[in-house]
Amino acid sequence: MTDTFAQLGLSPEALDAVRRARFSRPTPIQEKAIPPALEGRDVIGCAATGTGKTAAYVLPLVERLAGQEGTLGLVLAPTRELVQQISETVRFFGESRGVSHAVVIGGEDMGAQAGALERRPTLVLATPGRLVDLLKSGLVDFSRLRVLVLDEADRMLDMGFQEQLERILAALPRRRQTLLFSATLSPDVSDFAAARLHRPVRVEVTRSGTPAERAEQRLYVVKPEEKTALLLTLLARDEATALVFAGTKERADKVHKALQRAGYRCGVLHADRTQNQRNQAMKAFRDGTYRCLVATDIAARGLDVEDVGHVINYDLPHAPEDYVHRIGRTARASASGVASTFVTAKDRQMTEKIERVMRANIPRAEVPREDPVFQAEMARREAAQRDPGPPQKDHGVKKSEGQAPGRHARTHQRGTGAKAQPKK
Repeated sequence: MTDTFAQLGLSPEALDAVRRARFSRPTPIQEKAIPPALEGRDVIGCAATGTGKTAAYVLPLVERLAGQEGTLGLVLAPTRELVQQISETVRFFGESRGVSHAVVIGGEDMGAQAGALERRPTLVLATPGRLVDLLKSGLVDFSRLRVLVLDEADRMLDMGFQEQLERILAALPRRRQTLLFSATLSPDVSDFAAARLHRPVRVEVTRSGTPAERAEQRLYVVKPEEKTALLLTLLARDEATALVFAGTKERADKVHKALQRAGYRCGVLHADRTQNQRNQAMKAFRDGTYRCLVATDIAARGLDVEDVGHVINYDLPHAPEDYVHRIGRTARASASGVASTFVTAKDRQMTEKIERVMRANIPRAEVPREDPVFQAEMARREAAQRDPGPPQKDHGVKKSEGQAPGRHARTHQRGTGAKAQPKK
């Protein structure tokens, strides 16, 4: 194990930035991926979420492109949130060395993004859909591009971005360095990499599908109508920040309203929220204004919050690998955390698939049905069913997602779900 970043071949300027970031020692993915990336080699990096792979490619990018003109690097990622997280890392390590960047994502002003590209930033950080839209306009010049990074490649393929990726790759120089990072190396990812990378160095620091070992996992077998009661009980027993995953946008809104009704300060994150609403919810969760964030799998990757103490799978994901990405939002870097999963009788097959991917059984936990919070919520539910009250118009999701201070996040080294239709 390499003890210091100085042993990886980084420049004094990069090492100074590493010290300012308070990175104590390289993570395994950083130790193994940075040296070949600095040499200009193609790299396939496989590591679980929360292991520091953003810095594993941003540091070599800045080293290789600092002091040069033109758009020389492109980083593609599946979600807006992940691109924005990457932007923060690039700004921290690259700004002092003259490495500029432009963010190209859906939900933001395309005209402003086109203007940023015309200024020829050193790096373009983009989601595939919006970048394809701008490629059609002829405003993007990748003729001098030297490095391509595909972050969360498995997720991009799962989300149906392969056609957009092909169009983007066709617009890039054939002679380039390609760095591909993925939490899992599925056959689709392996085939994609084999056709597009040149004699890559393969770096796999954890067994594919293995979650962070520091996460204490619990599986609760419940009836569908008991889920909200169990959620409120777990939140009442533990003051940690909580990221709650729901299976659909509608379910996320329902859980969000239930938490608000119970007095929790929380936000909601899914594809139907505007970019401004998504940014606001993420910011409030990061700074502790919201204790809870309810999300669909759009937040399973790219959610960079330093202190998610509890991940709660209110619903199981649609793909077993996404369970790993979800619980990877807790127990990041040197932290510990809890991952609680609610399953019903109809979830038996998916539970078995998840455990096969993990190559381990999830420890079963007893449902606390005797807890006063659990009983109170079940009684409220029964009363509501007996007397639902007068019909009310559905005014949609409230604009206000809660307010007032929450917990303060700890500081430590940052690392950087279900098939869905592509989101720009």
